[in-house]
Amino acid sequence: MNEGLRTVYADLHIHIGRTEAGAPVKISGSRDLTFFNIAREASVRKGIDVTGIIDCQSPAVQDEIERYLEAGEMEELAGGGIRYGNTTVLLGSELEVKDPGCGPAHLLCFLPKLSAMKEFTAWLSTRMKNVSLSSQRVYALARELQAETVSLGGLVIPAHIFTPHKSLYGSCCSRMEEVLDPEDVAAVELGLSSNTDMADTIPELRRHAYVTNSDAHSLGKIAREYNAFRLTAPTFEEVAKALRGEDGRGIEANYGLKPQLGKYHRTYCERCDALVELEDGQTEKKCPACGSGRIVRGVFDRIAALAKPDDAAAAARAAMHRPPYRNQVPLEFVPGLGPKKREALLERFGTEMNILHRVPEAELAETVGAGPAAVIAAARTGDVAVASGGGGRYGKIK
Repeated sequence: MNEGLRTVYADLHIHIGRTEAGAPVKISGSRDLTFFNIAREASVRKGIDVTGIIDCQSPAVQDEIERYLEAGEMEELAGGGIRYGNTTVLLGSELEVKDPGCGPAHLLCFLPKLSAMKEFTAWLSTRMKNVSLSSQRVYALARELQAETVSLGGLVIPAHIFTPHKSLYGSCCSRMEEVLDPEDVAAVELGLSSNTDMADTIPELRRHAYVTNSDAHSLGKIAREYNAFRLTAPTFEEVAKALRGEDGRGIEANYGLKPQLGKYHRTYCERCDALVELEDGQTEKKCPACGSGRIVRGVFDRIAALAKPDDAAAAARAAMHRPPYRNQVPLEFVPGLGPKKREALLERFGTEMNILHRVPEAELAETVGAGPAAVIAAARTGDVAVASGGGGRYGKIK
């Protein structure tokens, strides 16, 4: 049953900026983020085997997919997903929900087939103001959206669950069951400012699989966070099995930014223009330095407020069964590695996955010099020092 299992790299959260005709999909996304360009970038330059494109509820995007299928440039797989080159695209949608008494949160909903996504679009069209745009509000309860997705054979993953803007724990609620049925949550997405150890301090999360994804708004950001799955083939059905840990499938590792590099890791005061250091038990309603209420709550402090420190032993037991979380430093974060040097690396070594995981440090140094090569090598073991990010600003490698 377990024969033929192999490691597959997957980034499940990539936005479409525009259609090929120029119509907006994700307003804040790059114009060159089209369905085809994402598939090509993931396959040719990034070396990502599975990518989740999460604005596929747009009818215009569906029309583009059909054209590529009819032309034979892409293929719909029997196990679910759209094949282009060396990459399988999972069809998804990021949607906003806001239940009564709760703040807004984003959910990722994935469907196995284009036909299922079209049914999903028909359901959404009567509950959204503009089904063509990304991350729009669905005027239905979160559990209703979840149930519809599951009824179509889909997967529901709460997005970037701790970030201060539009996430399950960051802005919506304090318990998952307040808005969702935990039994039908396929996994949770950690987001750029947290990691496995931080999330496992919250007892109710220990039952769920964790995924780390890029939430890319430009081609260059694809695979800044990703996952290593153990699958027999890169298909929707195999990914679903991996998230459930069935038949030998599973998550081998999560590759995410060191949480301090995330732009919402620490609480930030907009008036002071500085990170806010909170003491244990201190609320973050006001800046302790200037008293301003204009602060952006950091993921670190939000998790600390939700965590159960008296349950450290249980967290440790949960961690024993988790795949490793490996601190990932994308090439664009490496000091001294500008666009020309990145292109030189890609020209010589093919894909970012090769550069980040496989190429010896000495060979990297031959192409870009000892300094950048040393950072890439050190990042493989997490041995890099960073200055924390917050308030929408990324951290930096020292």
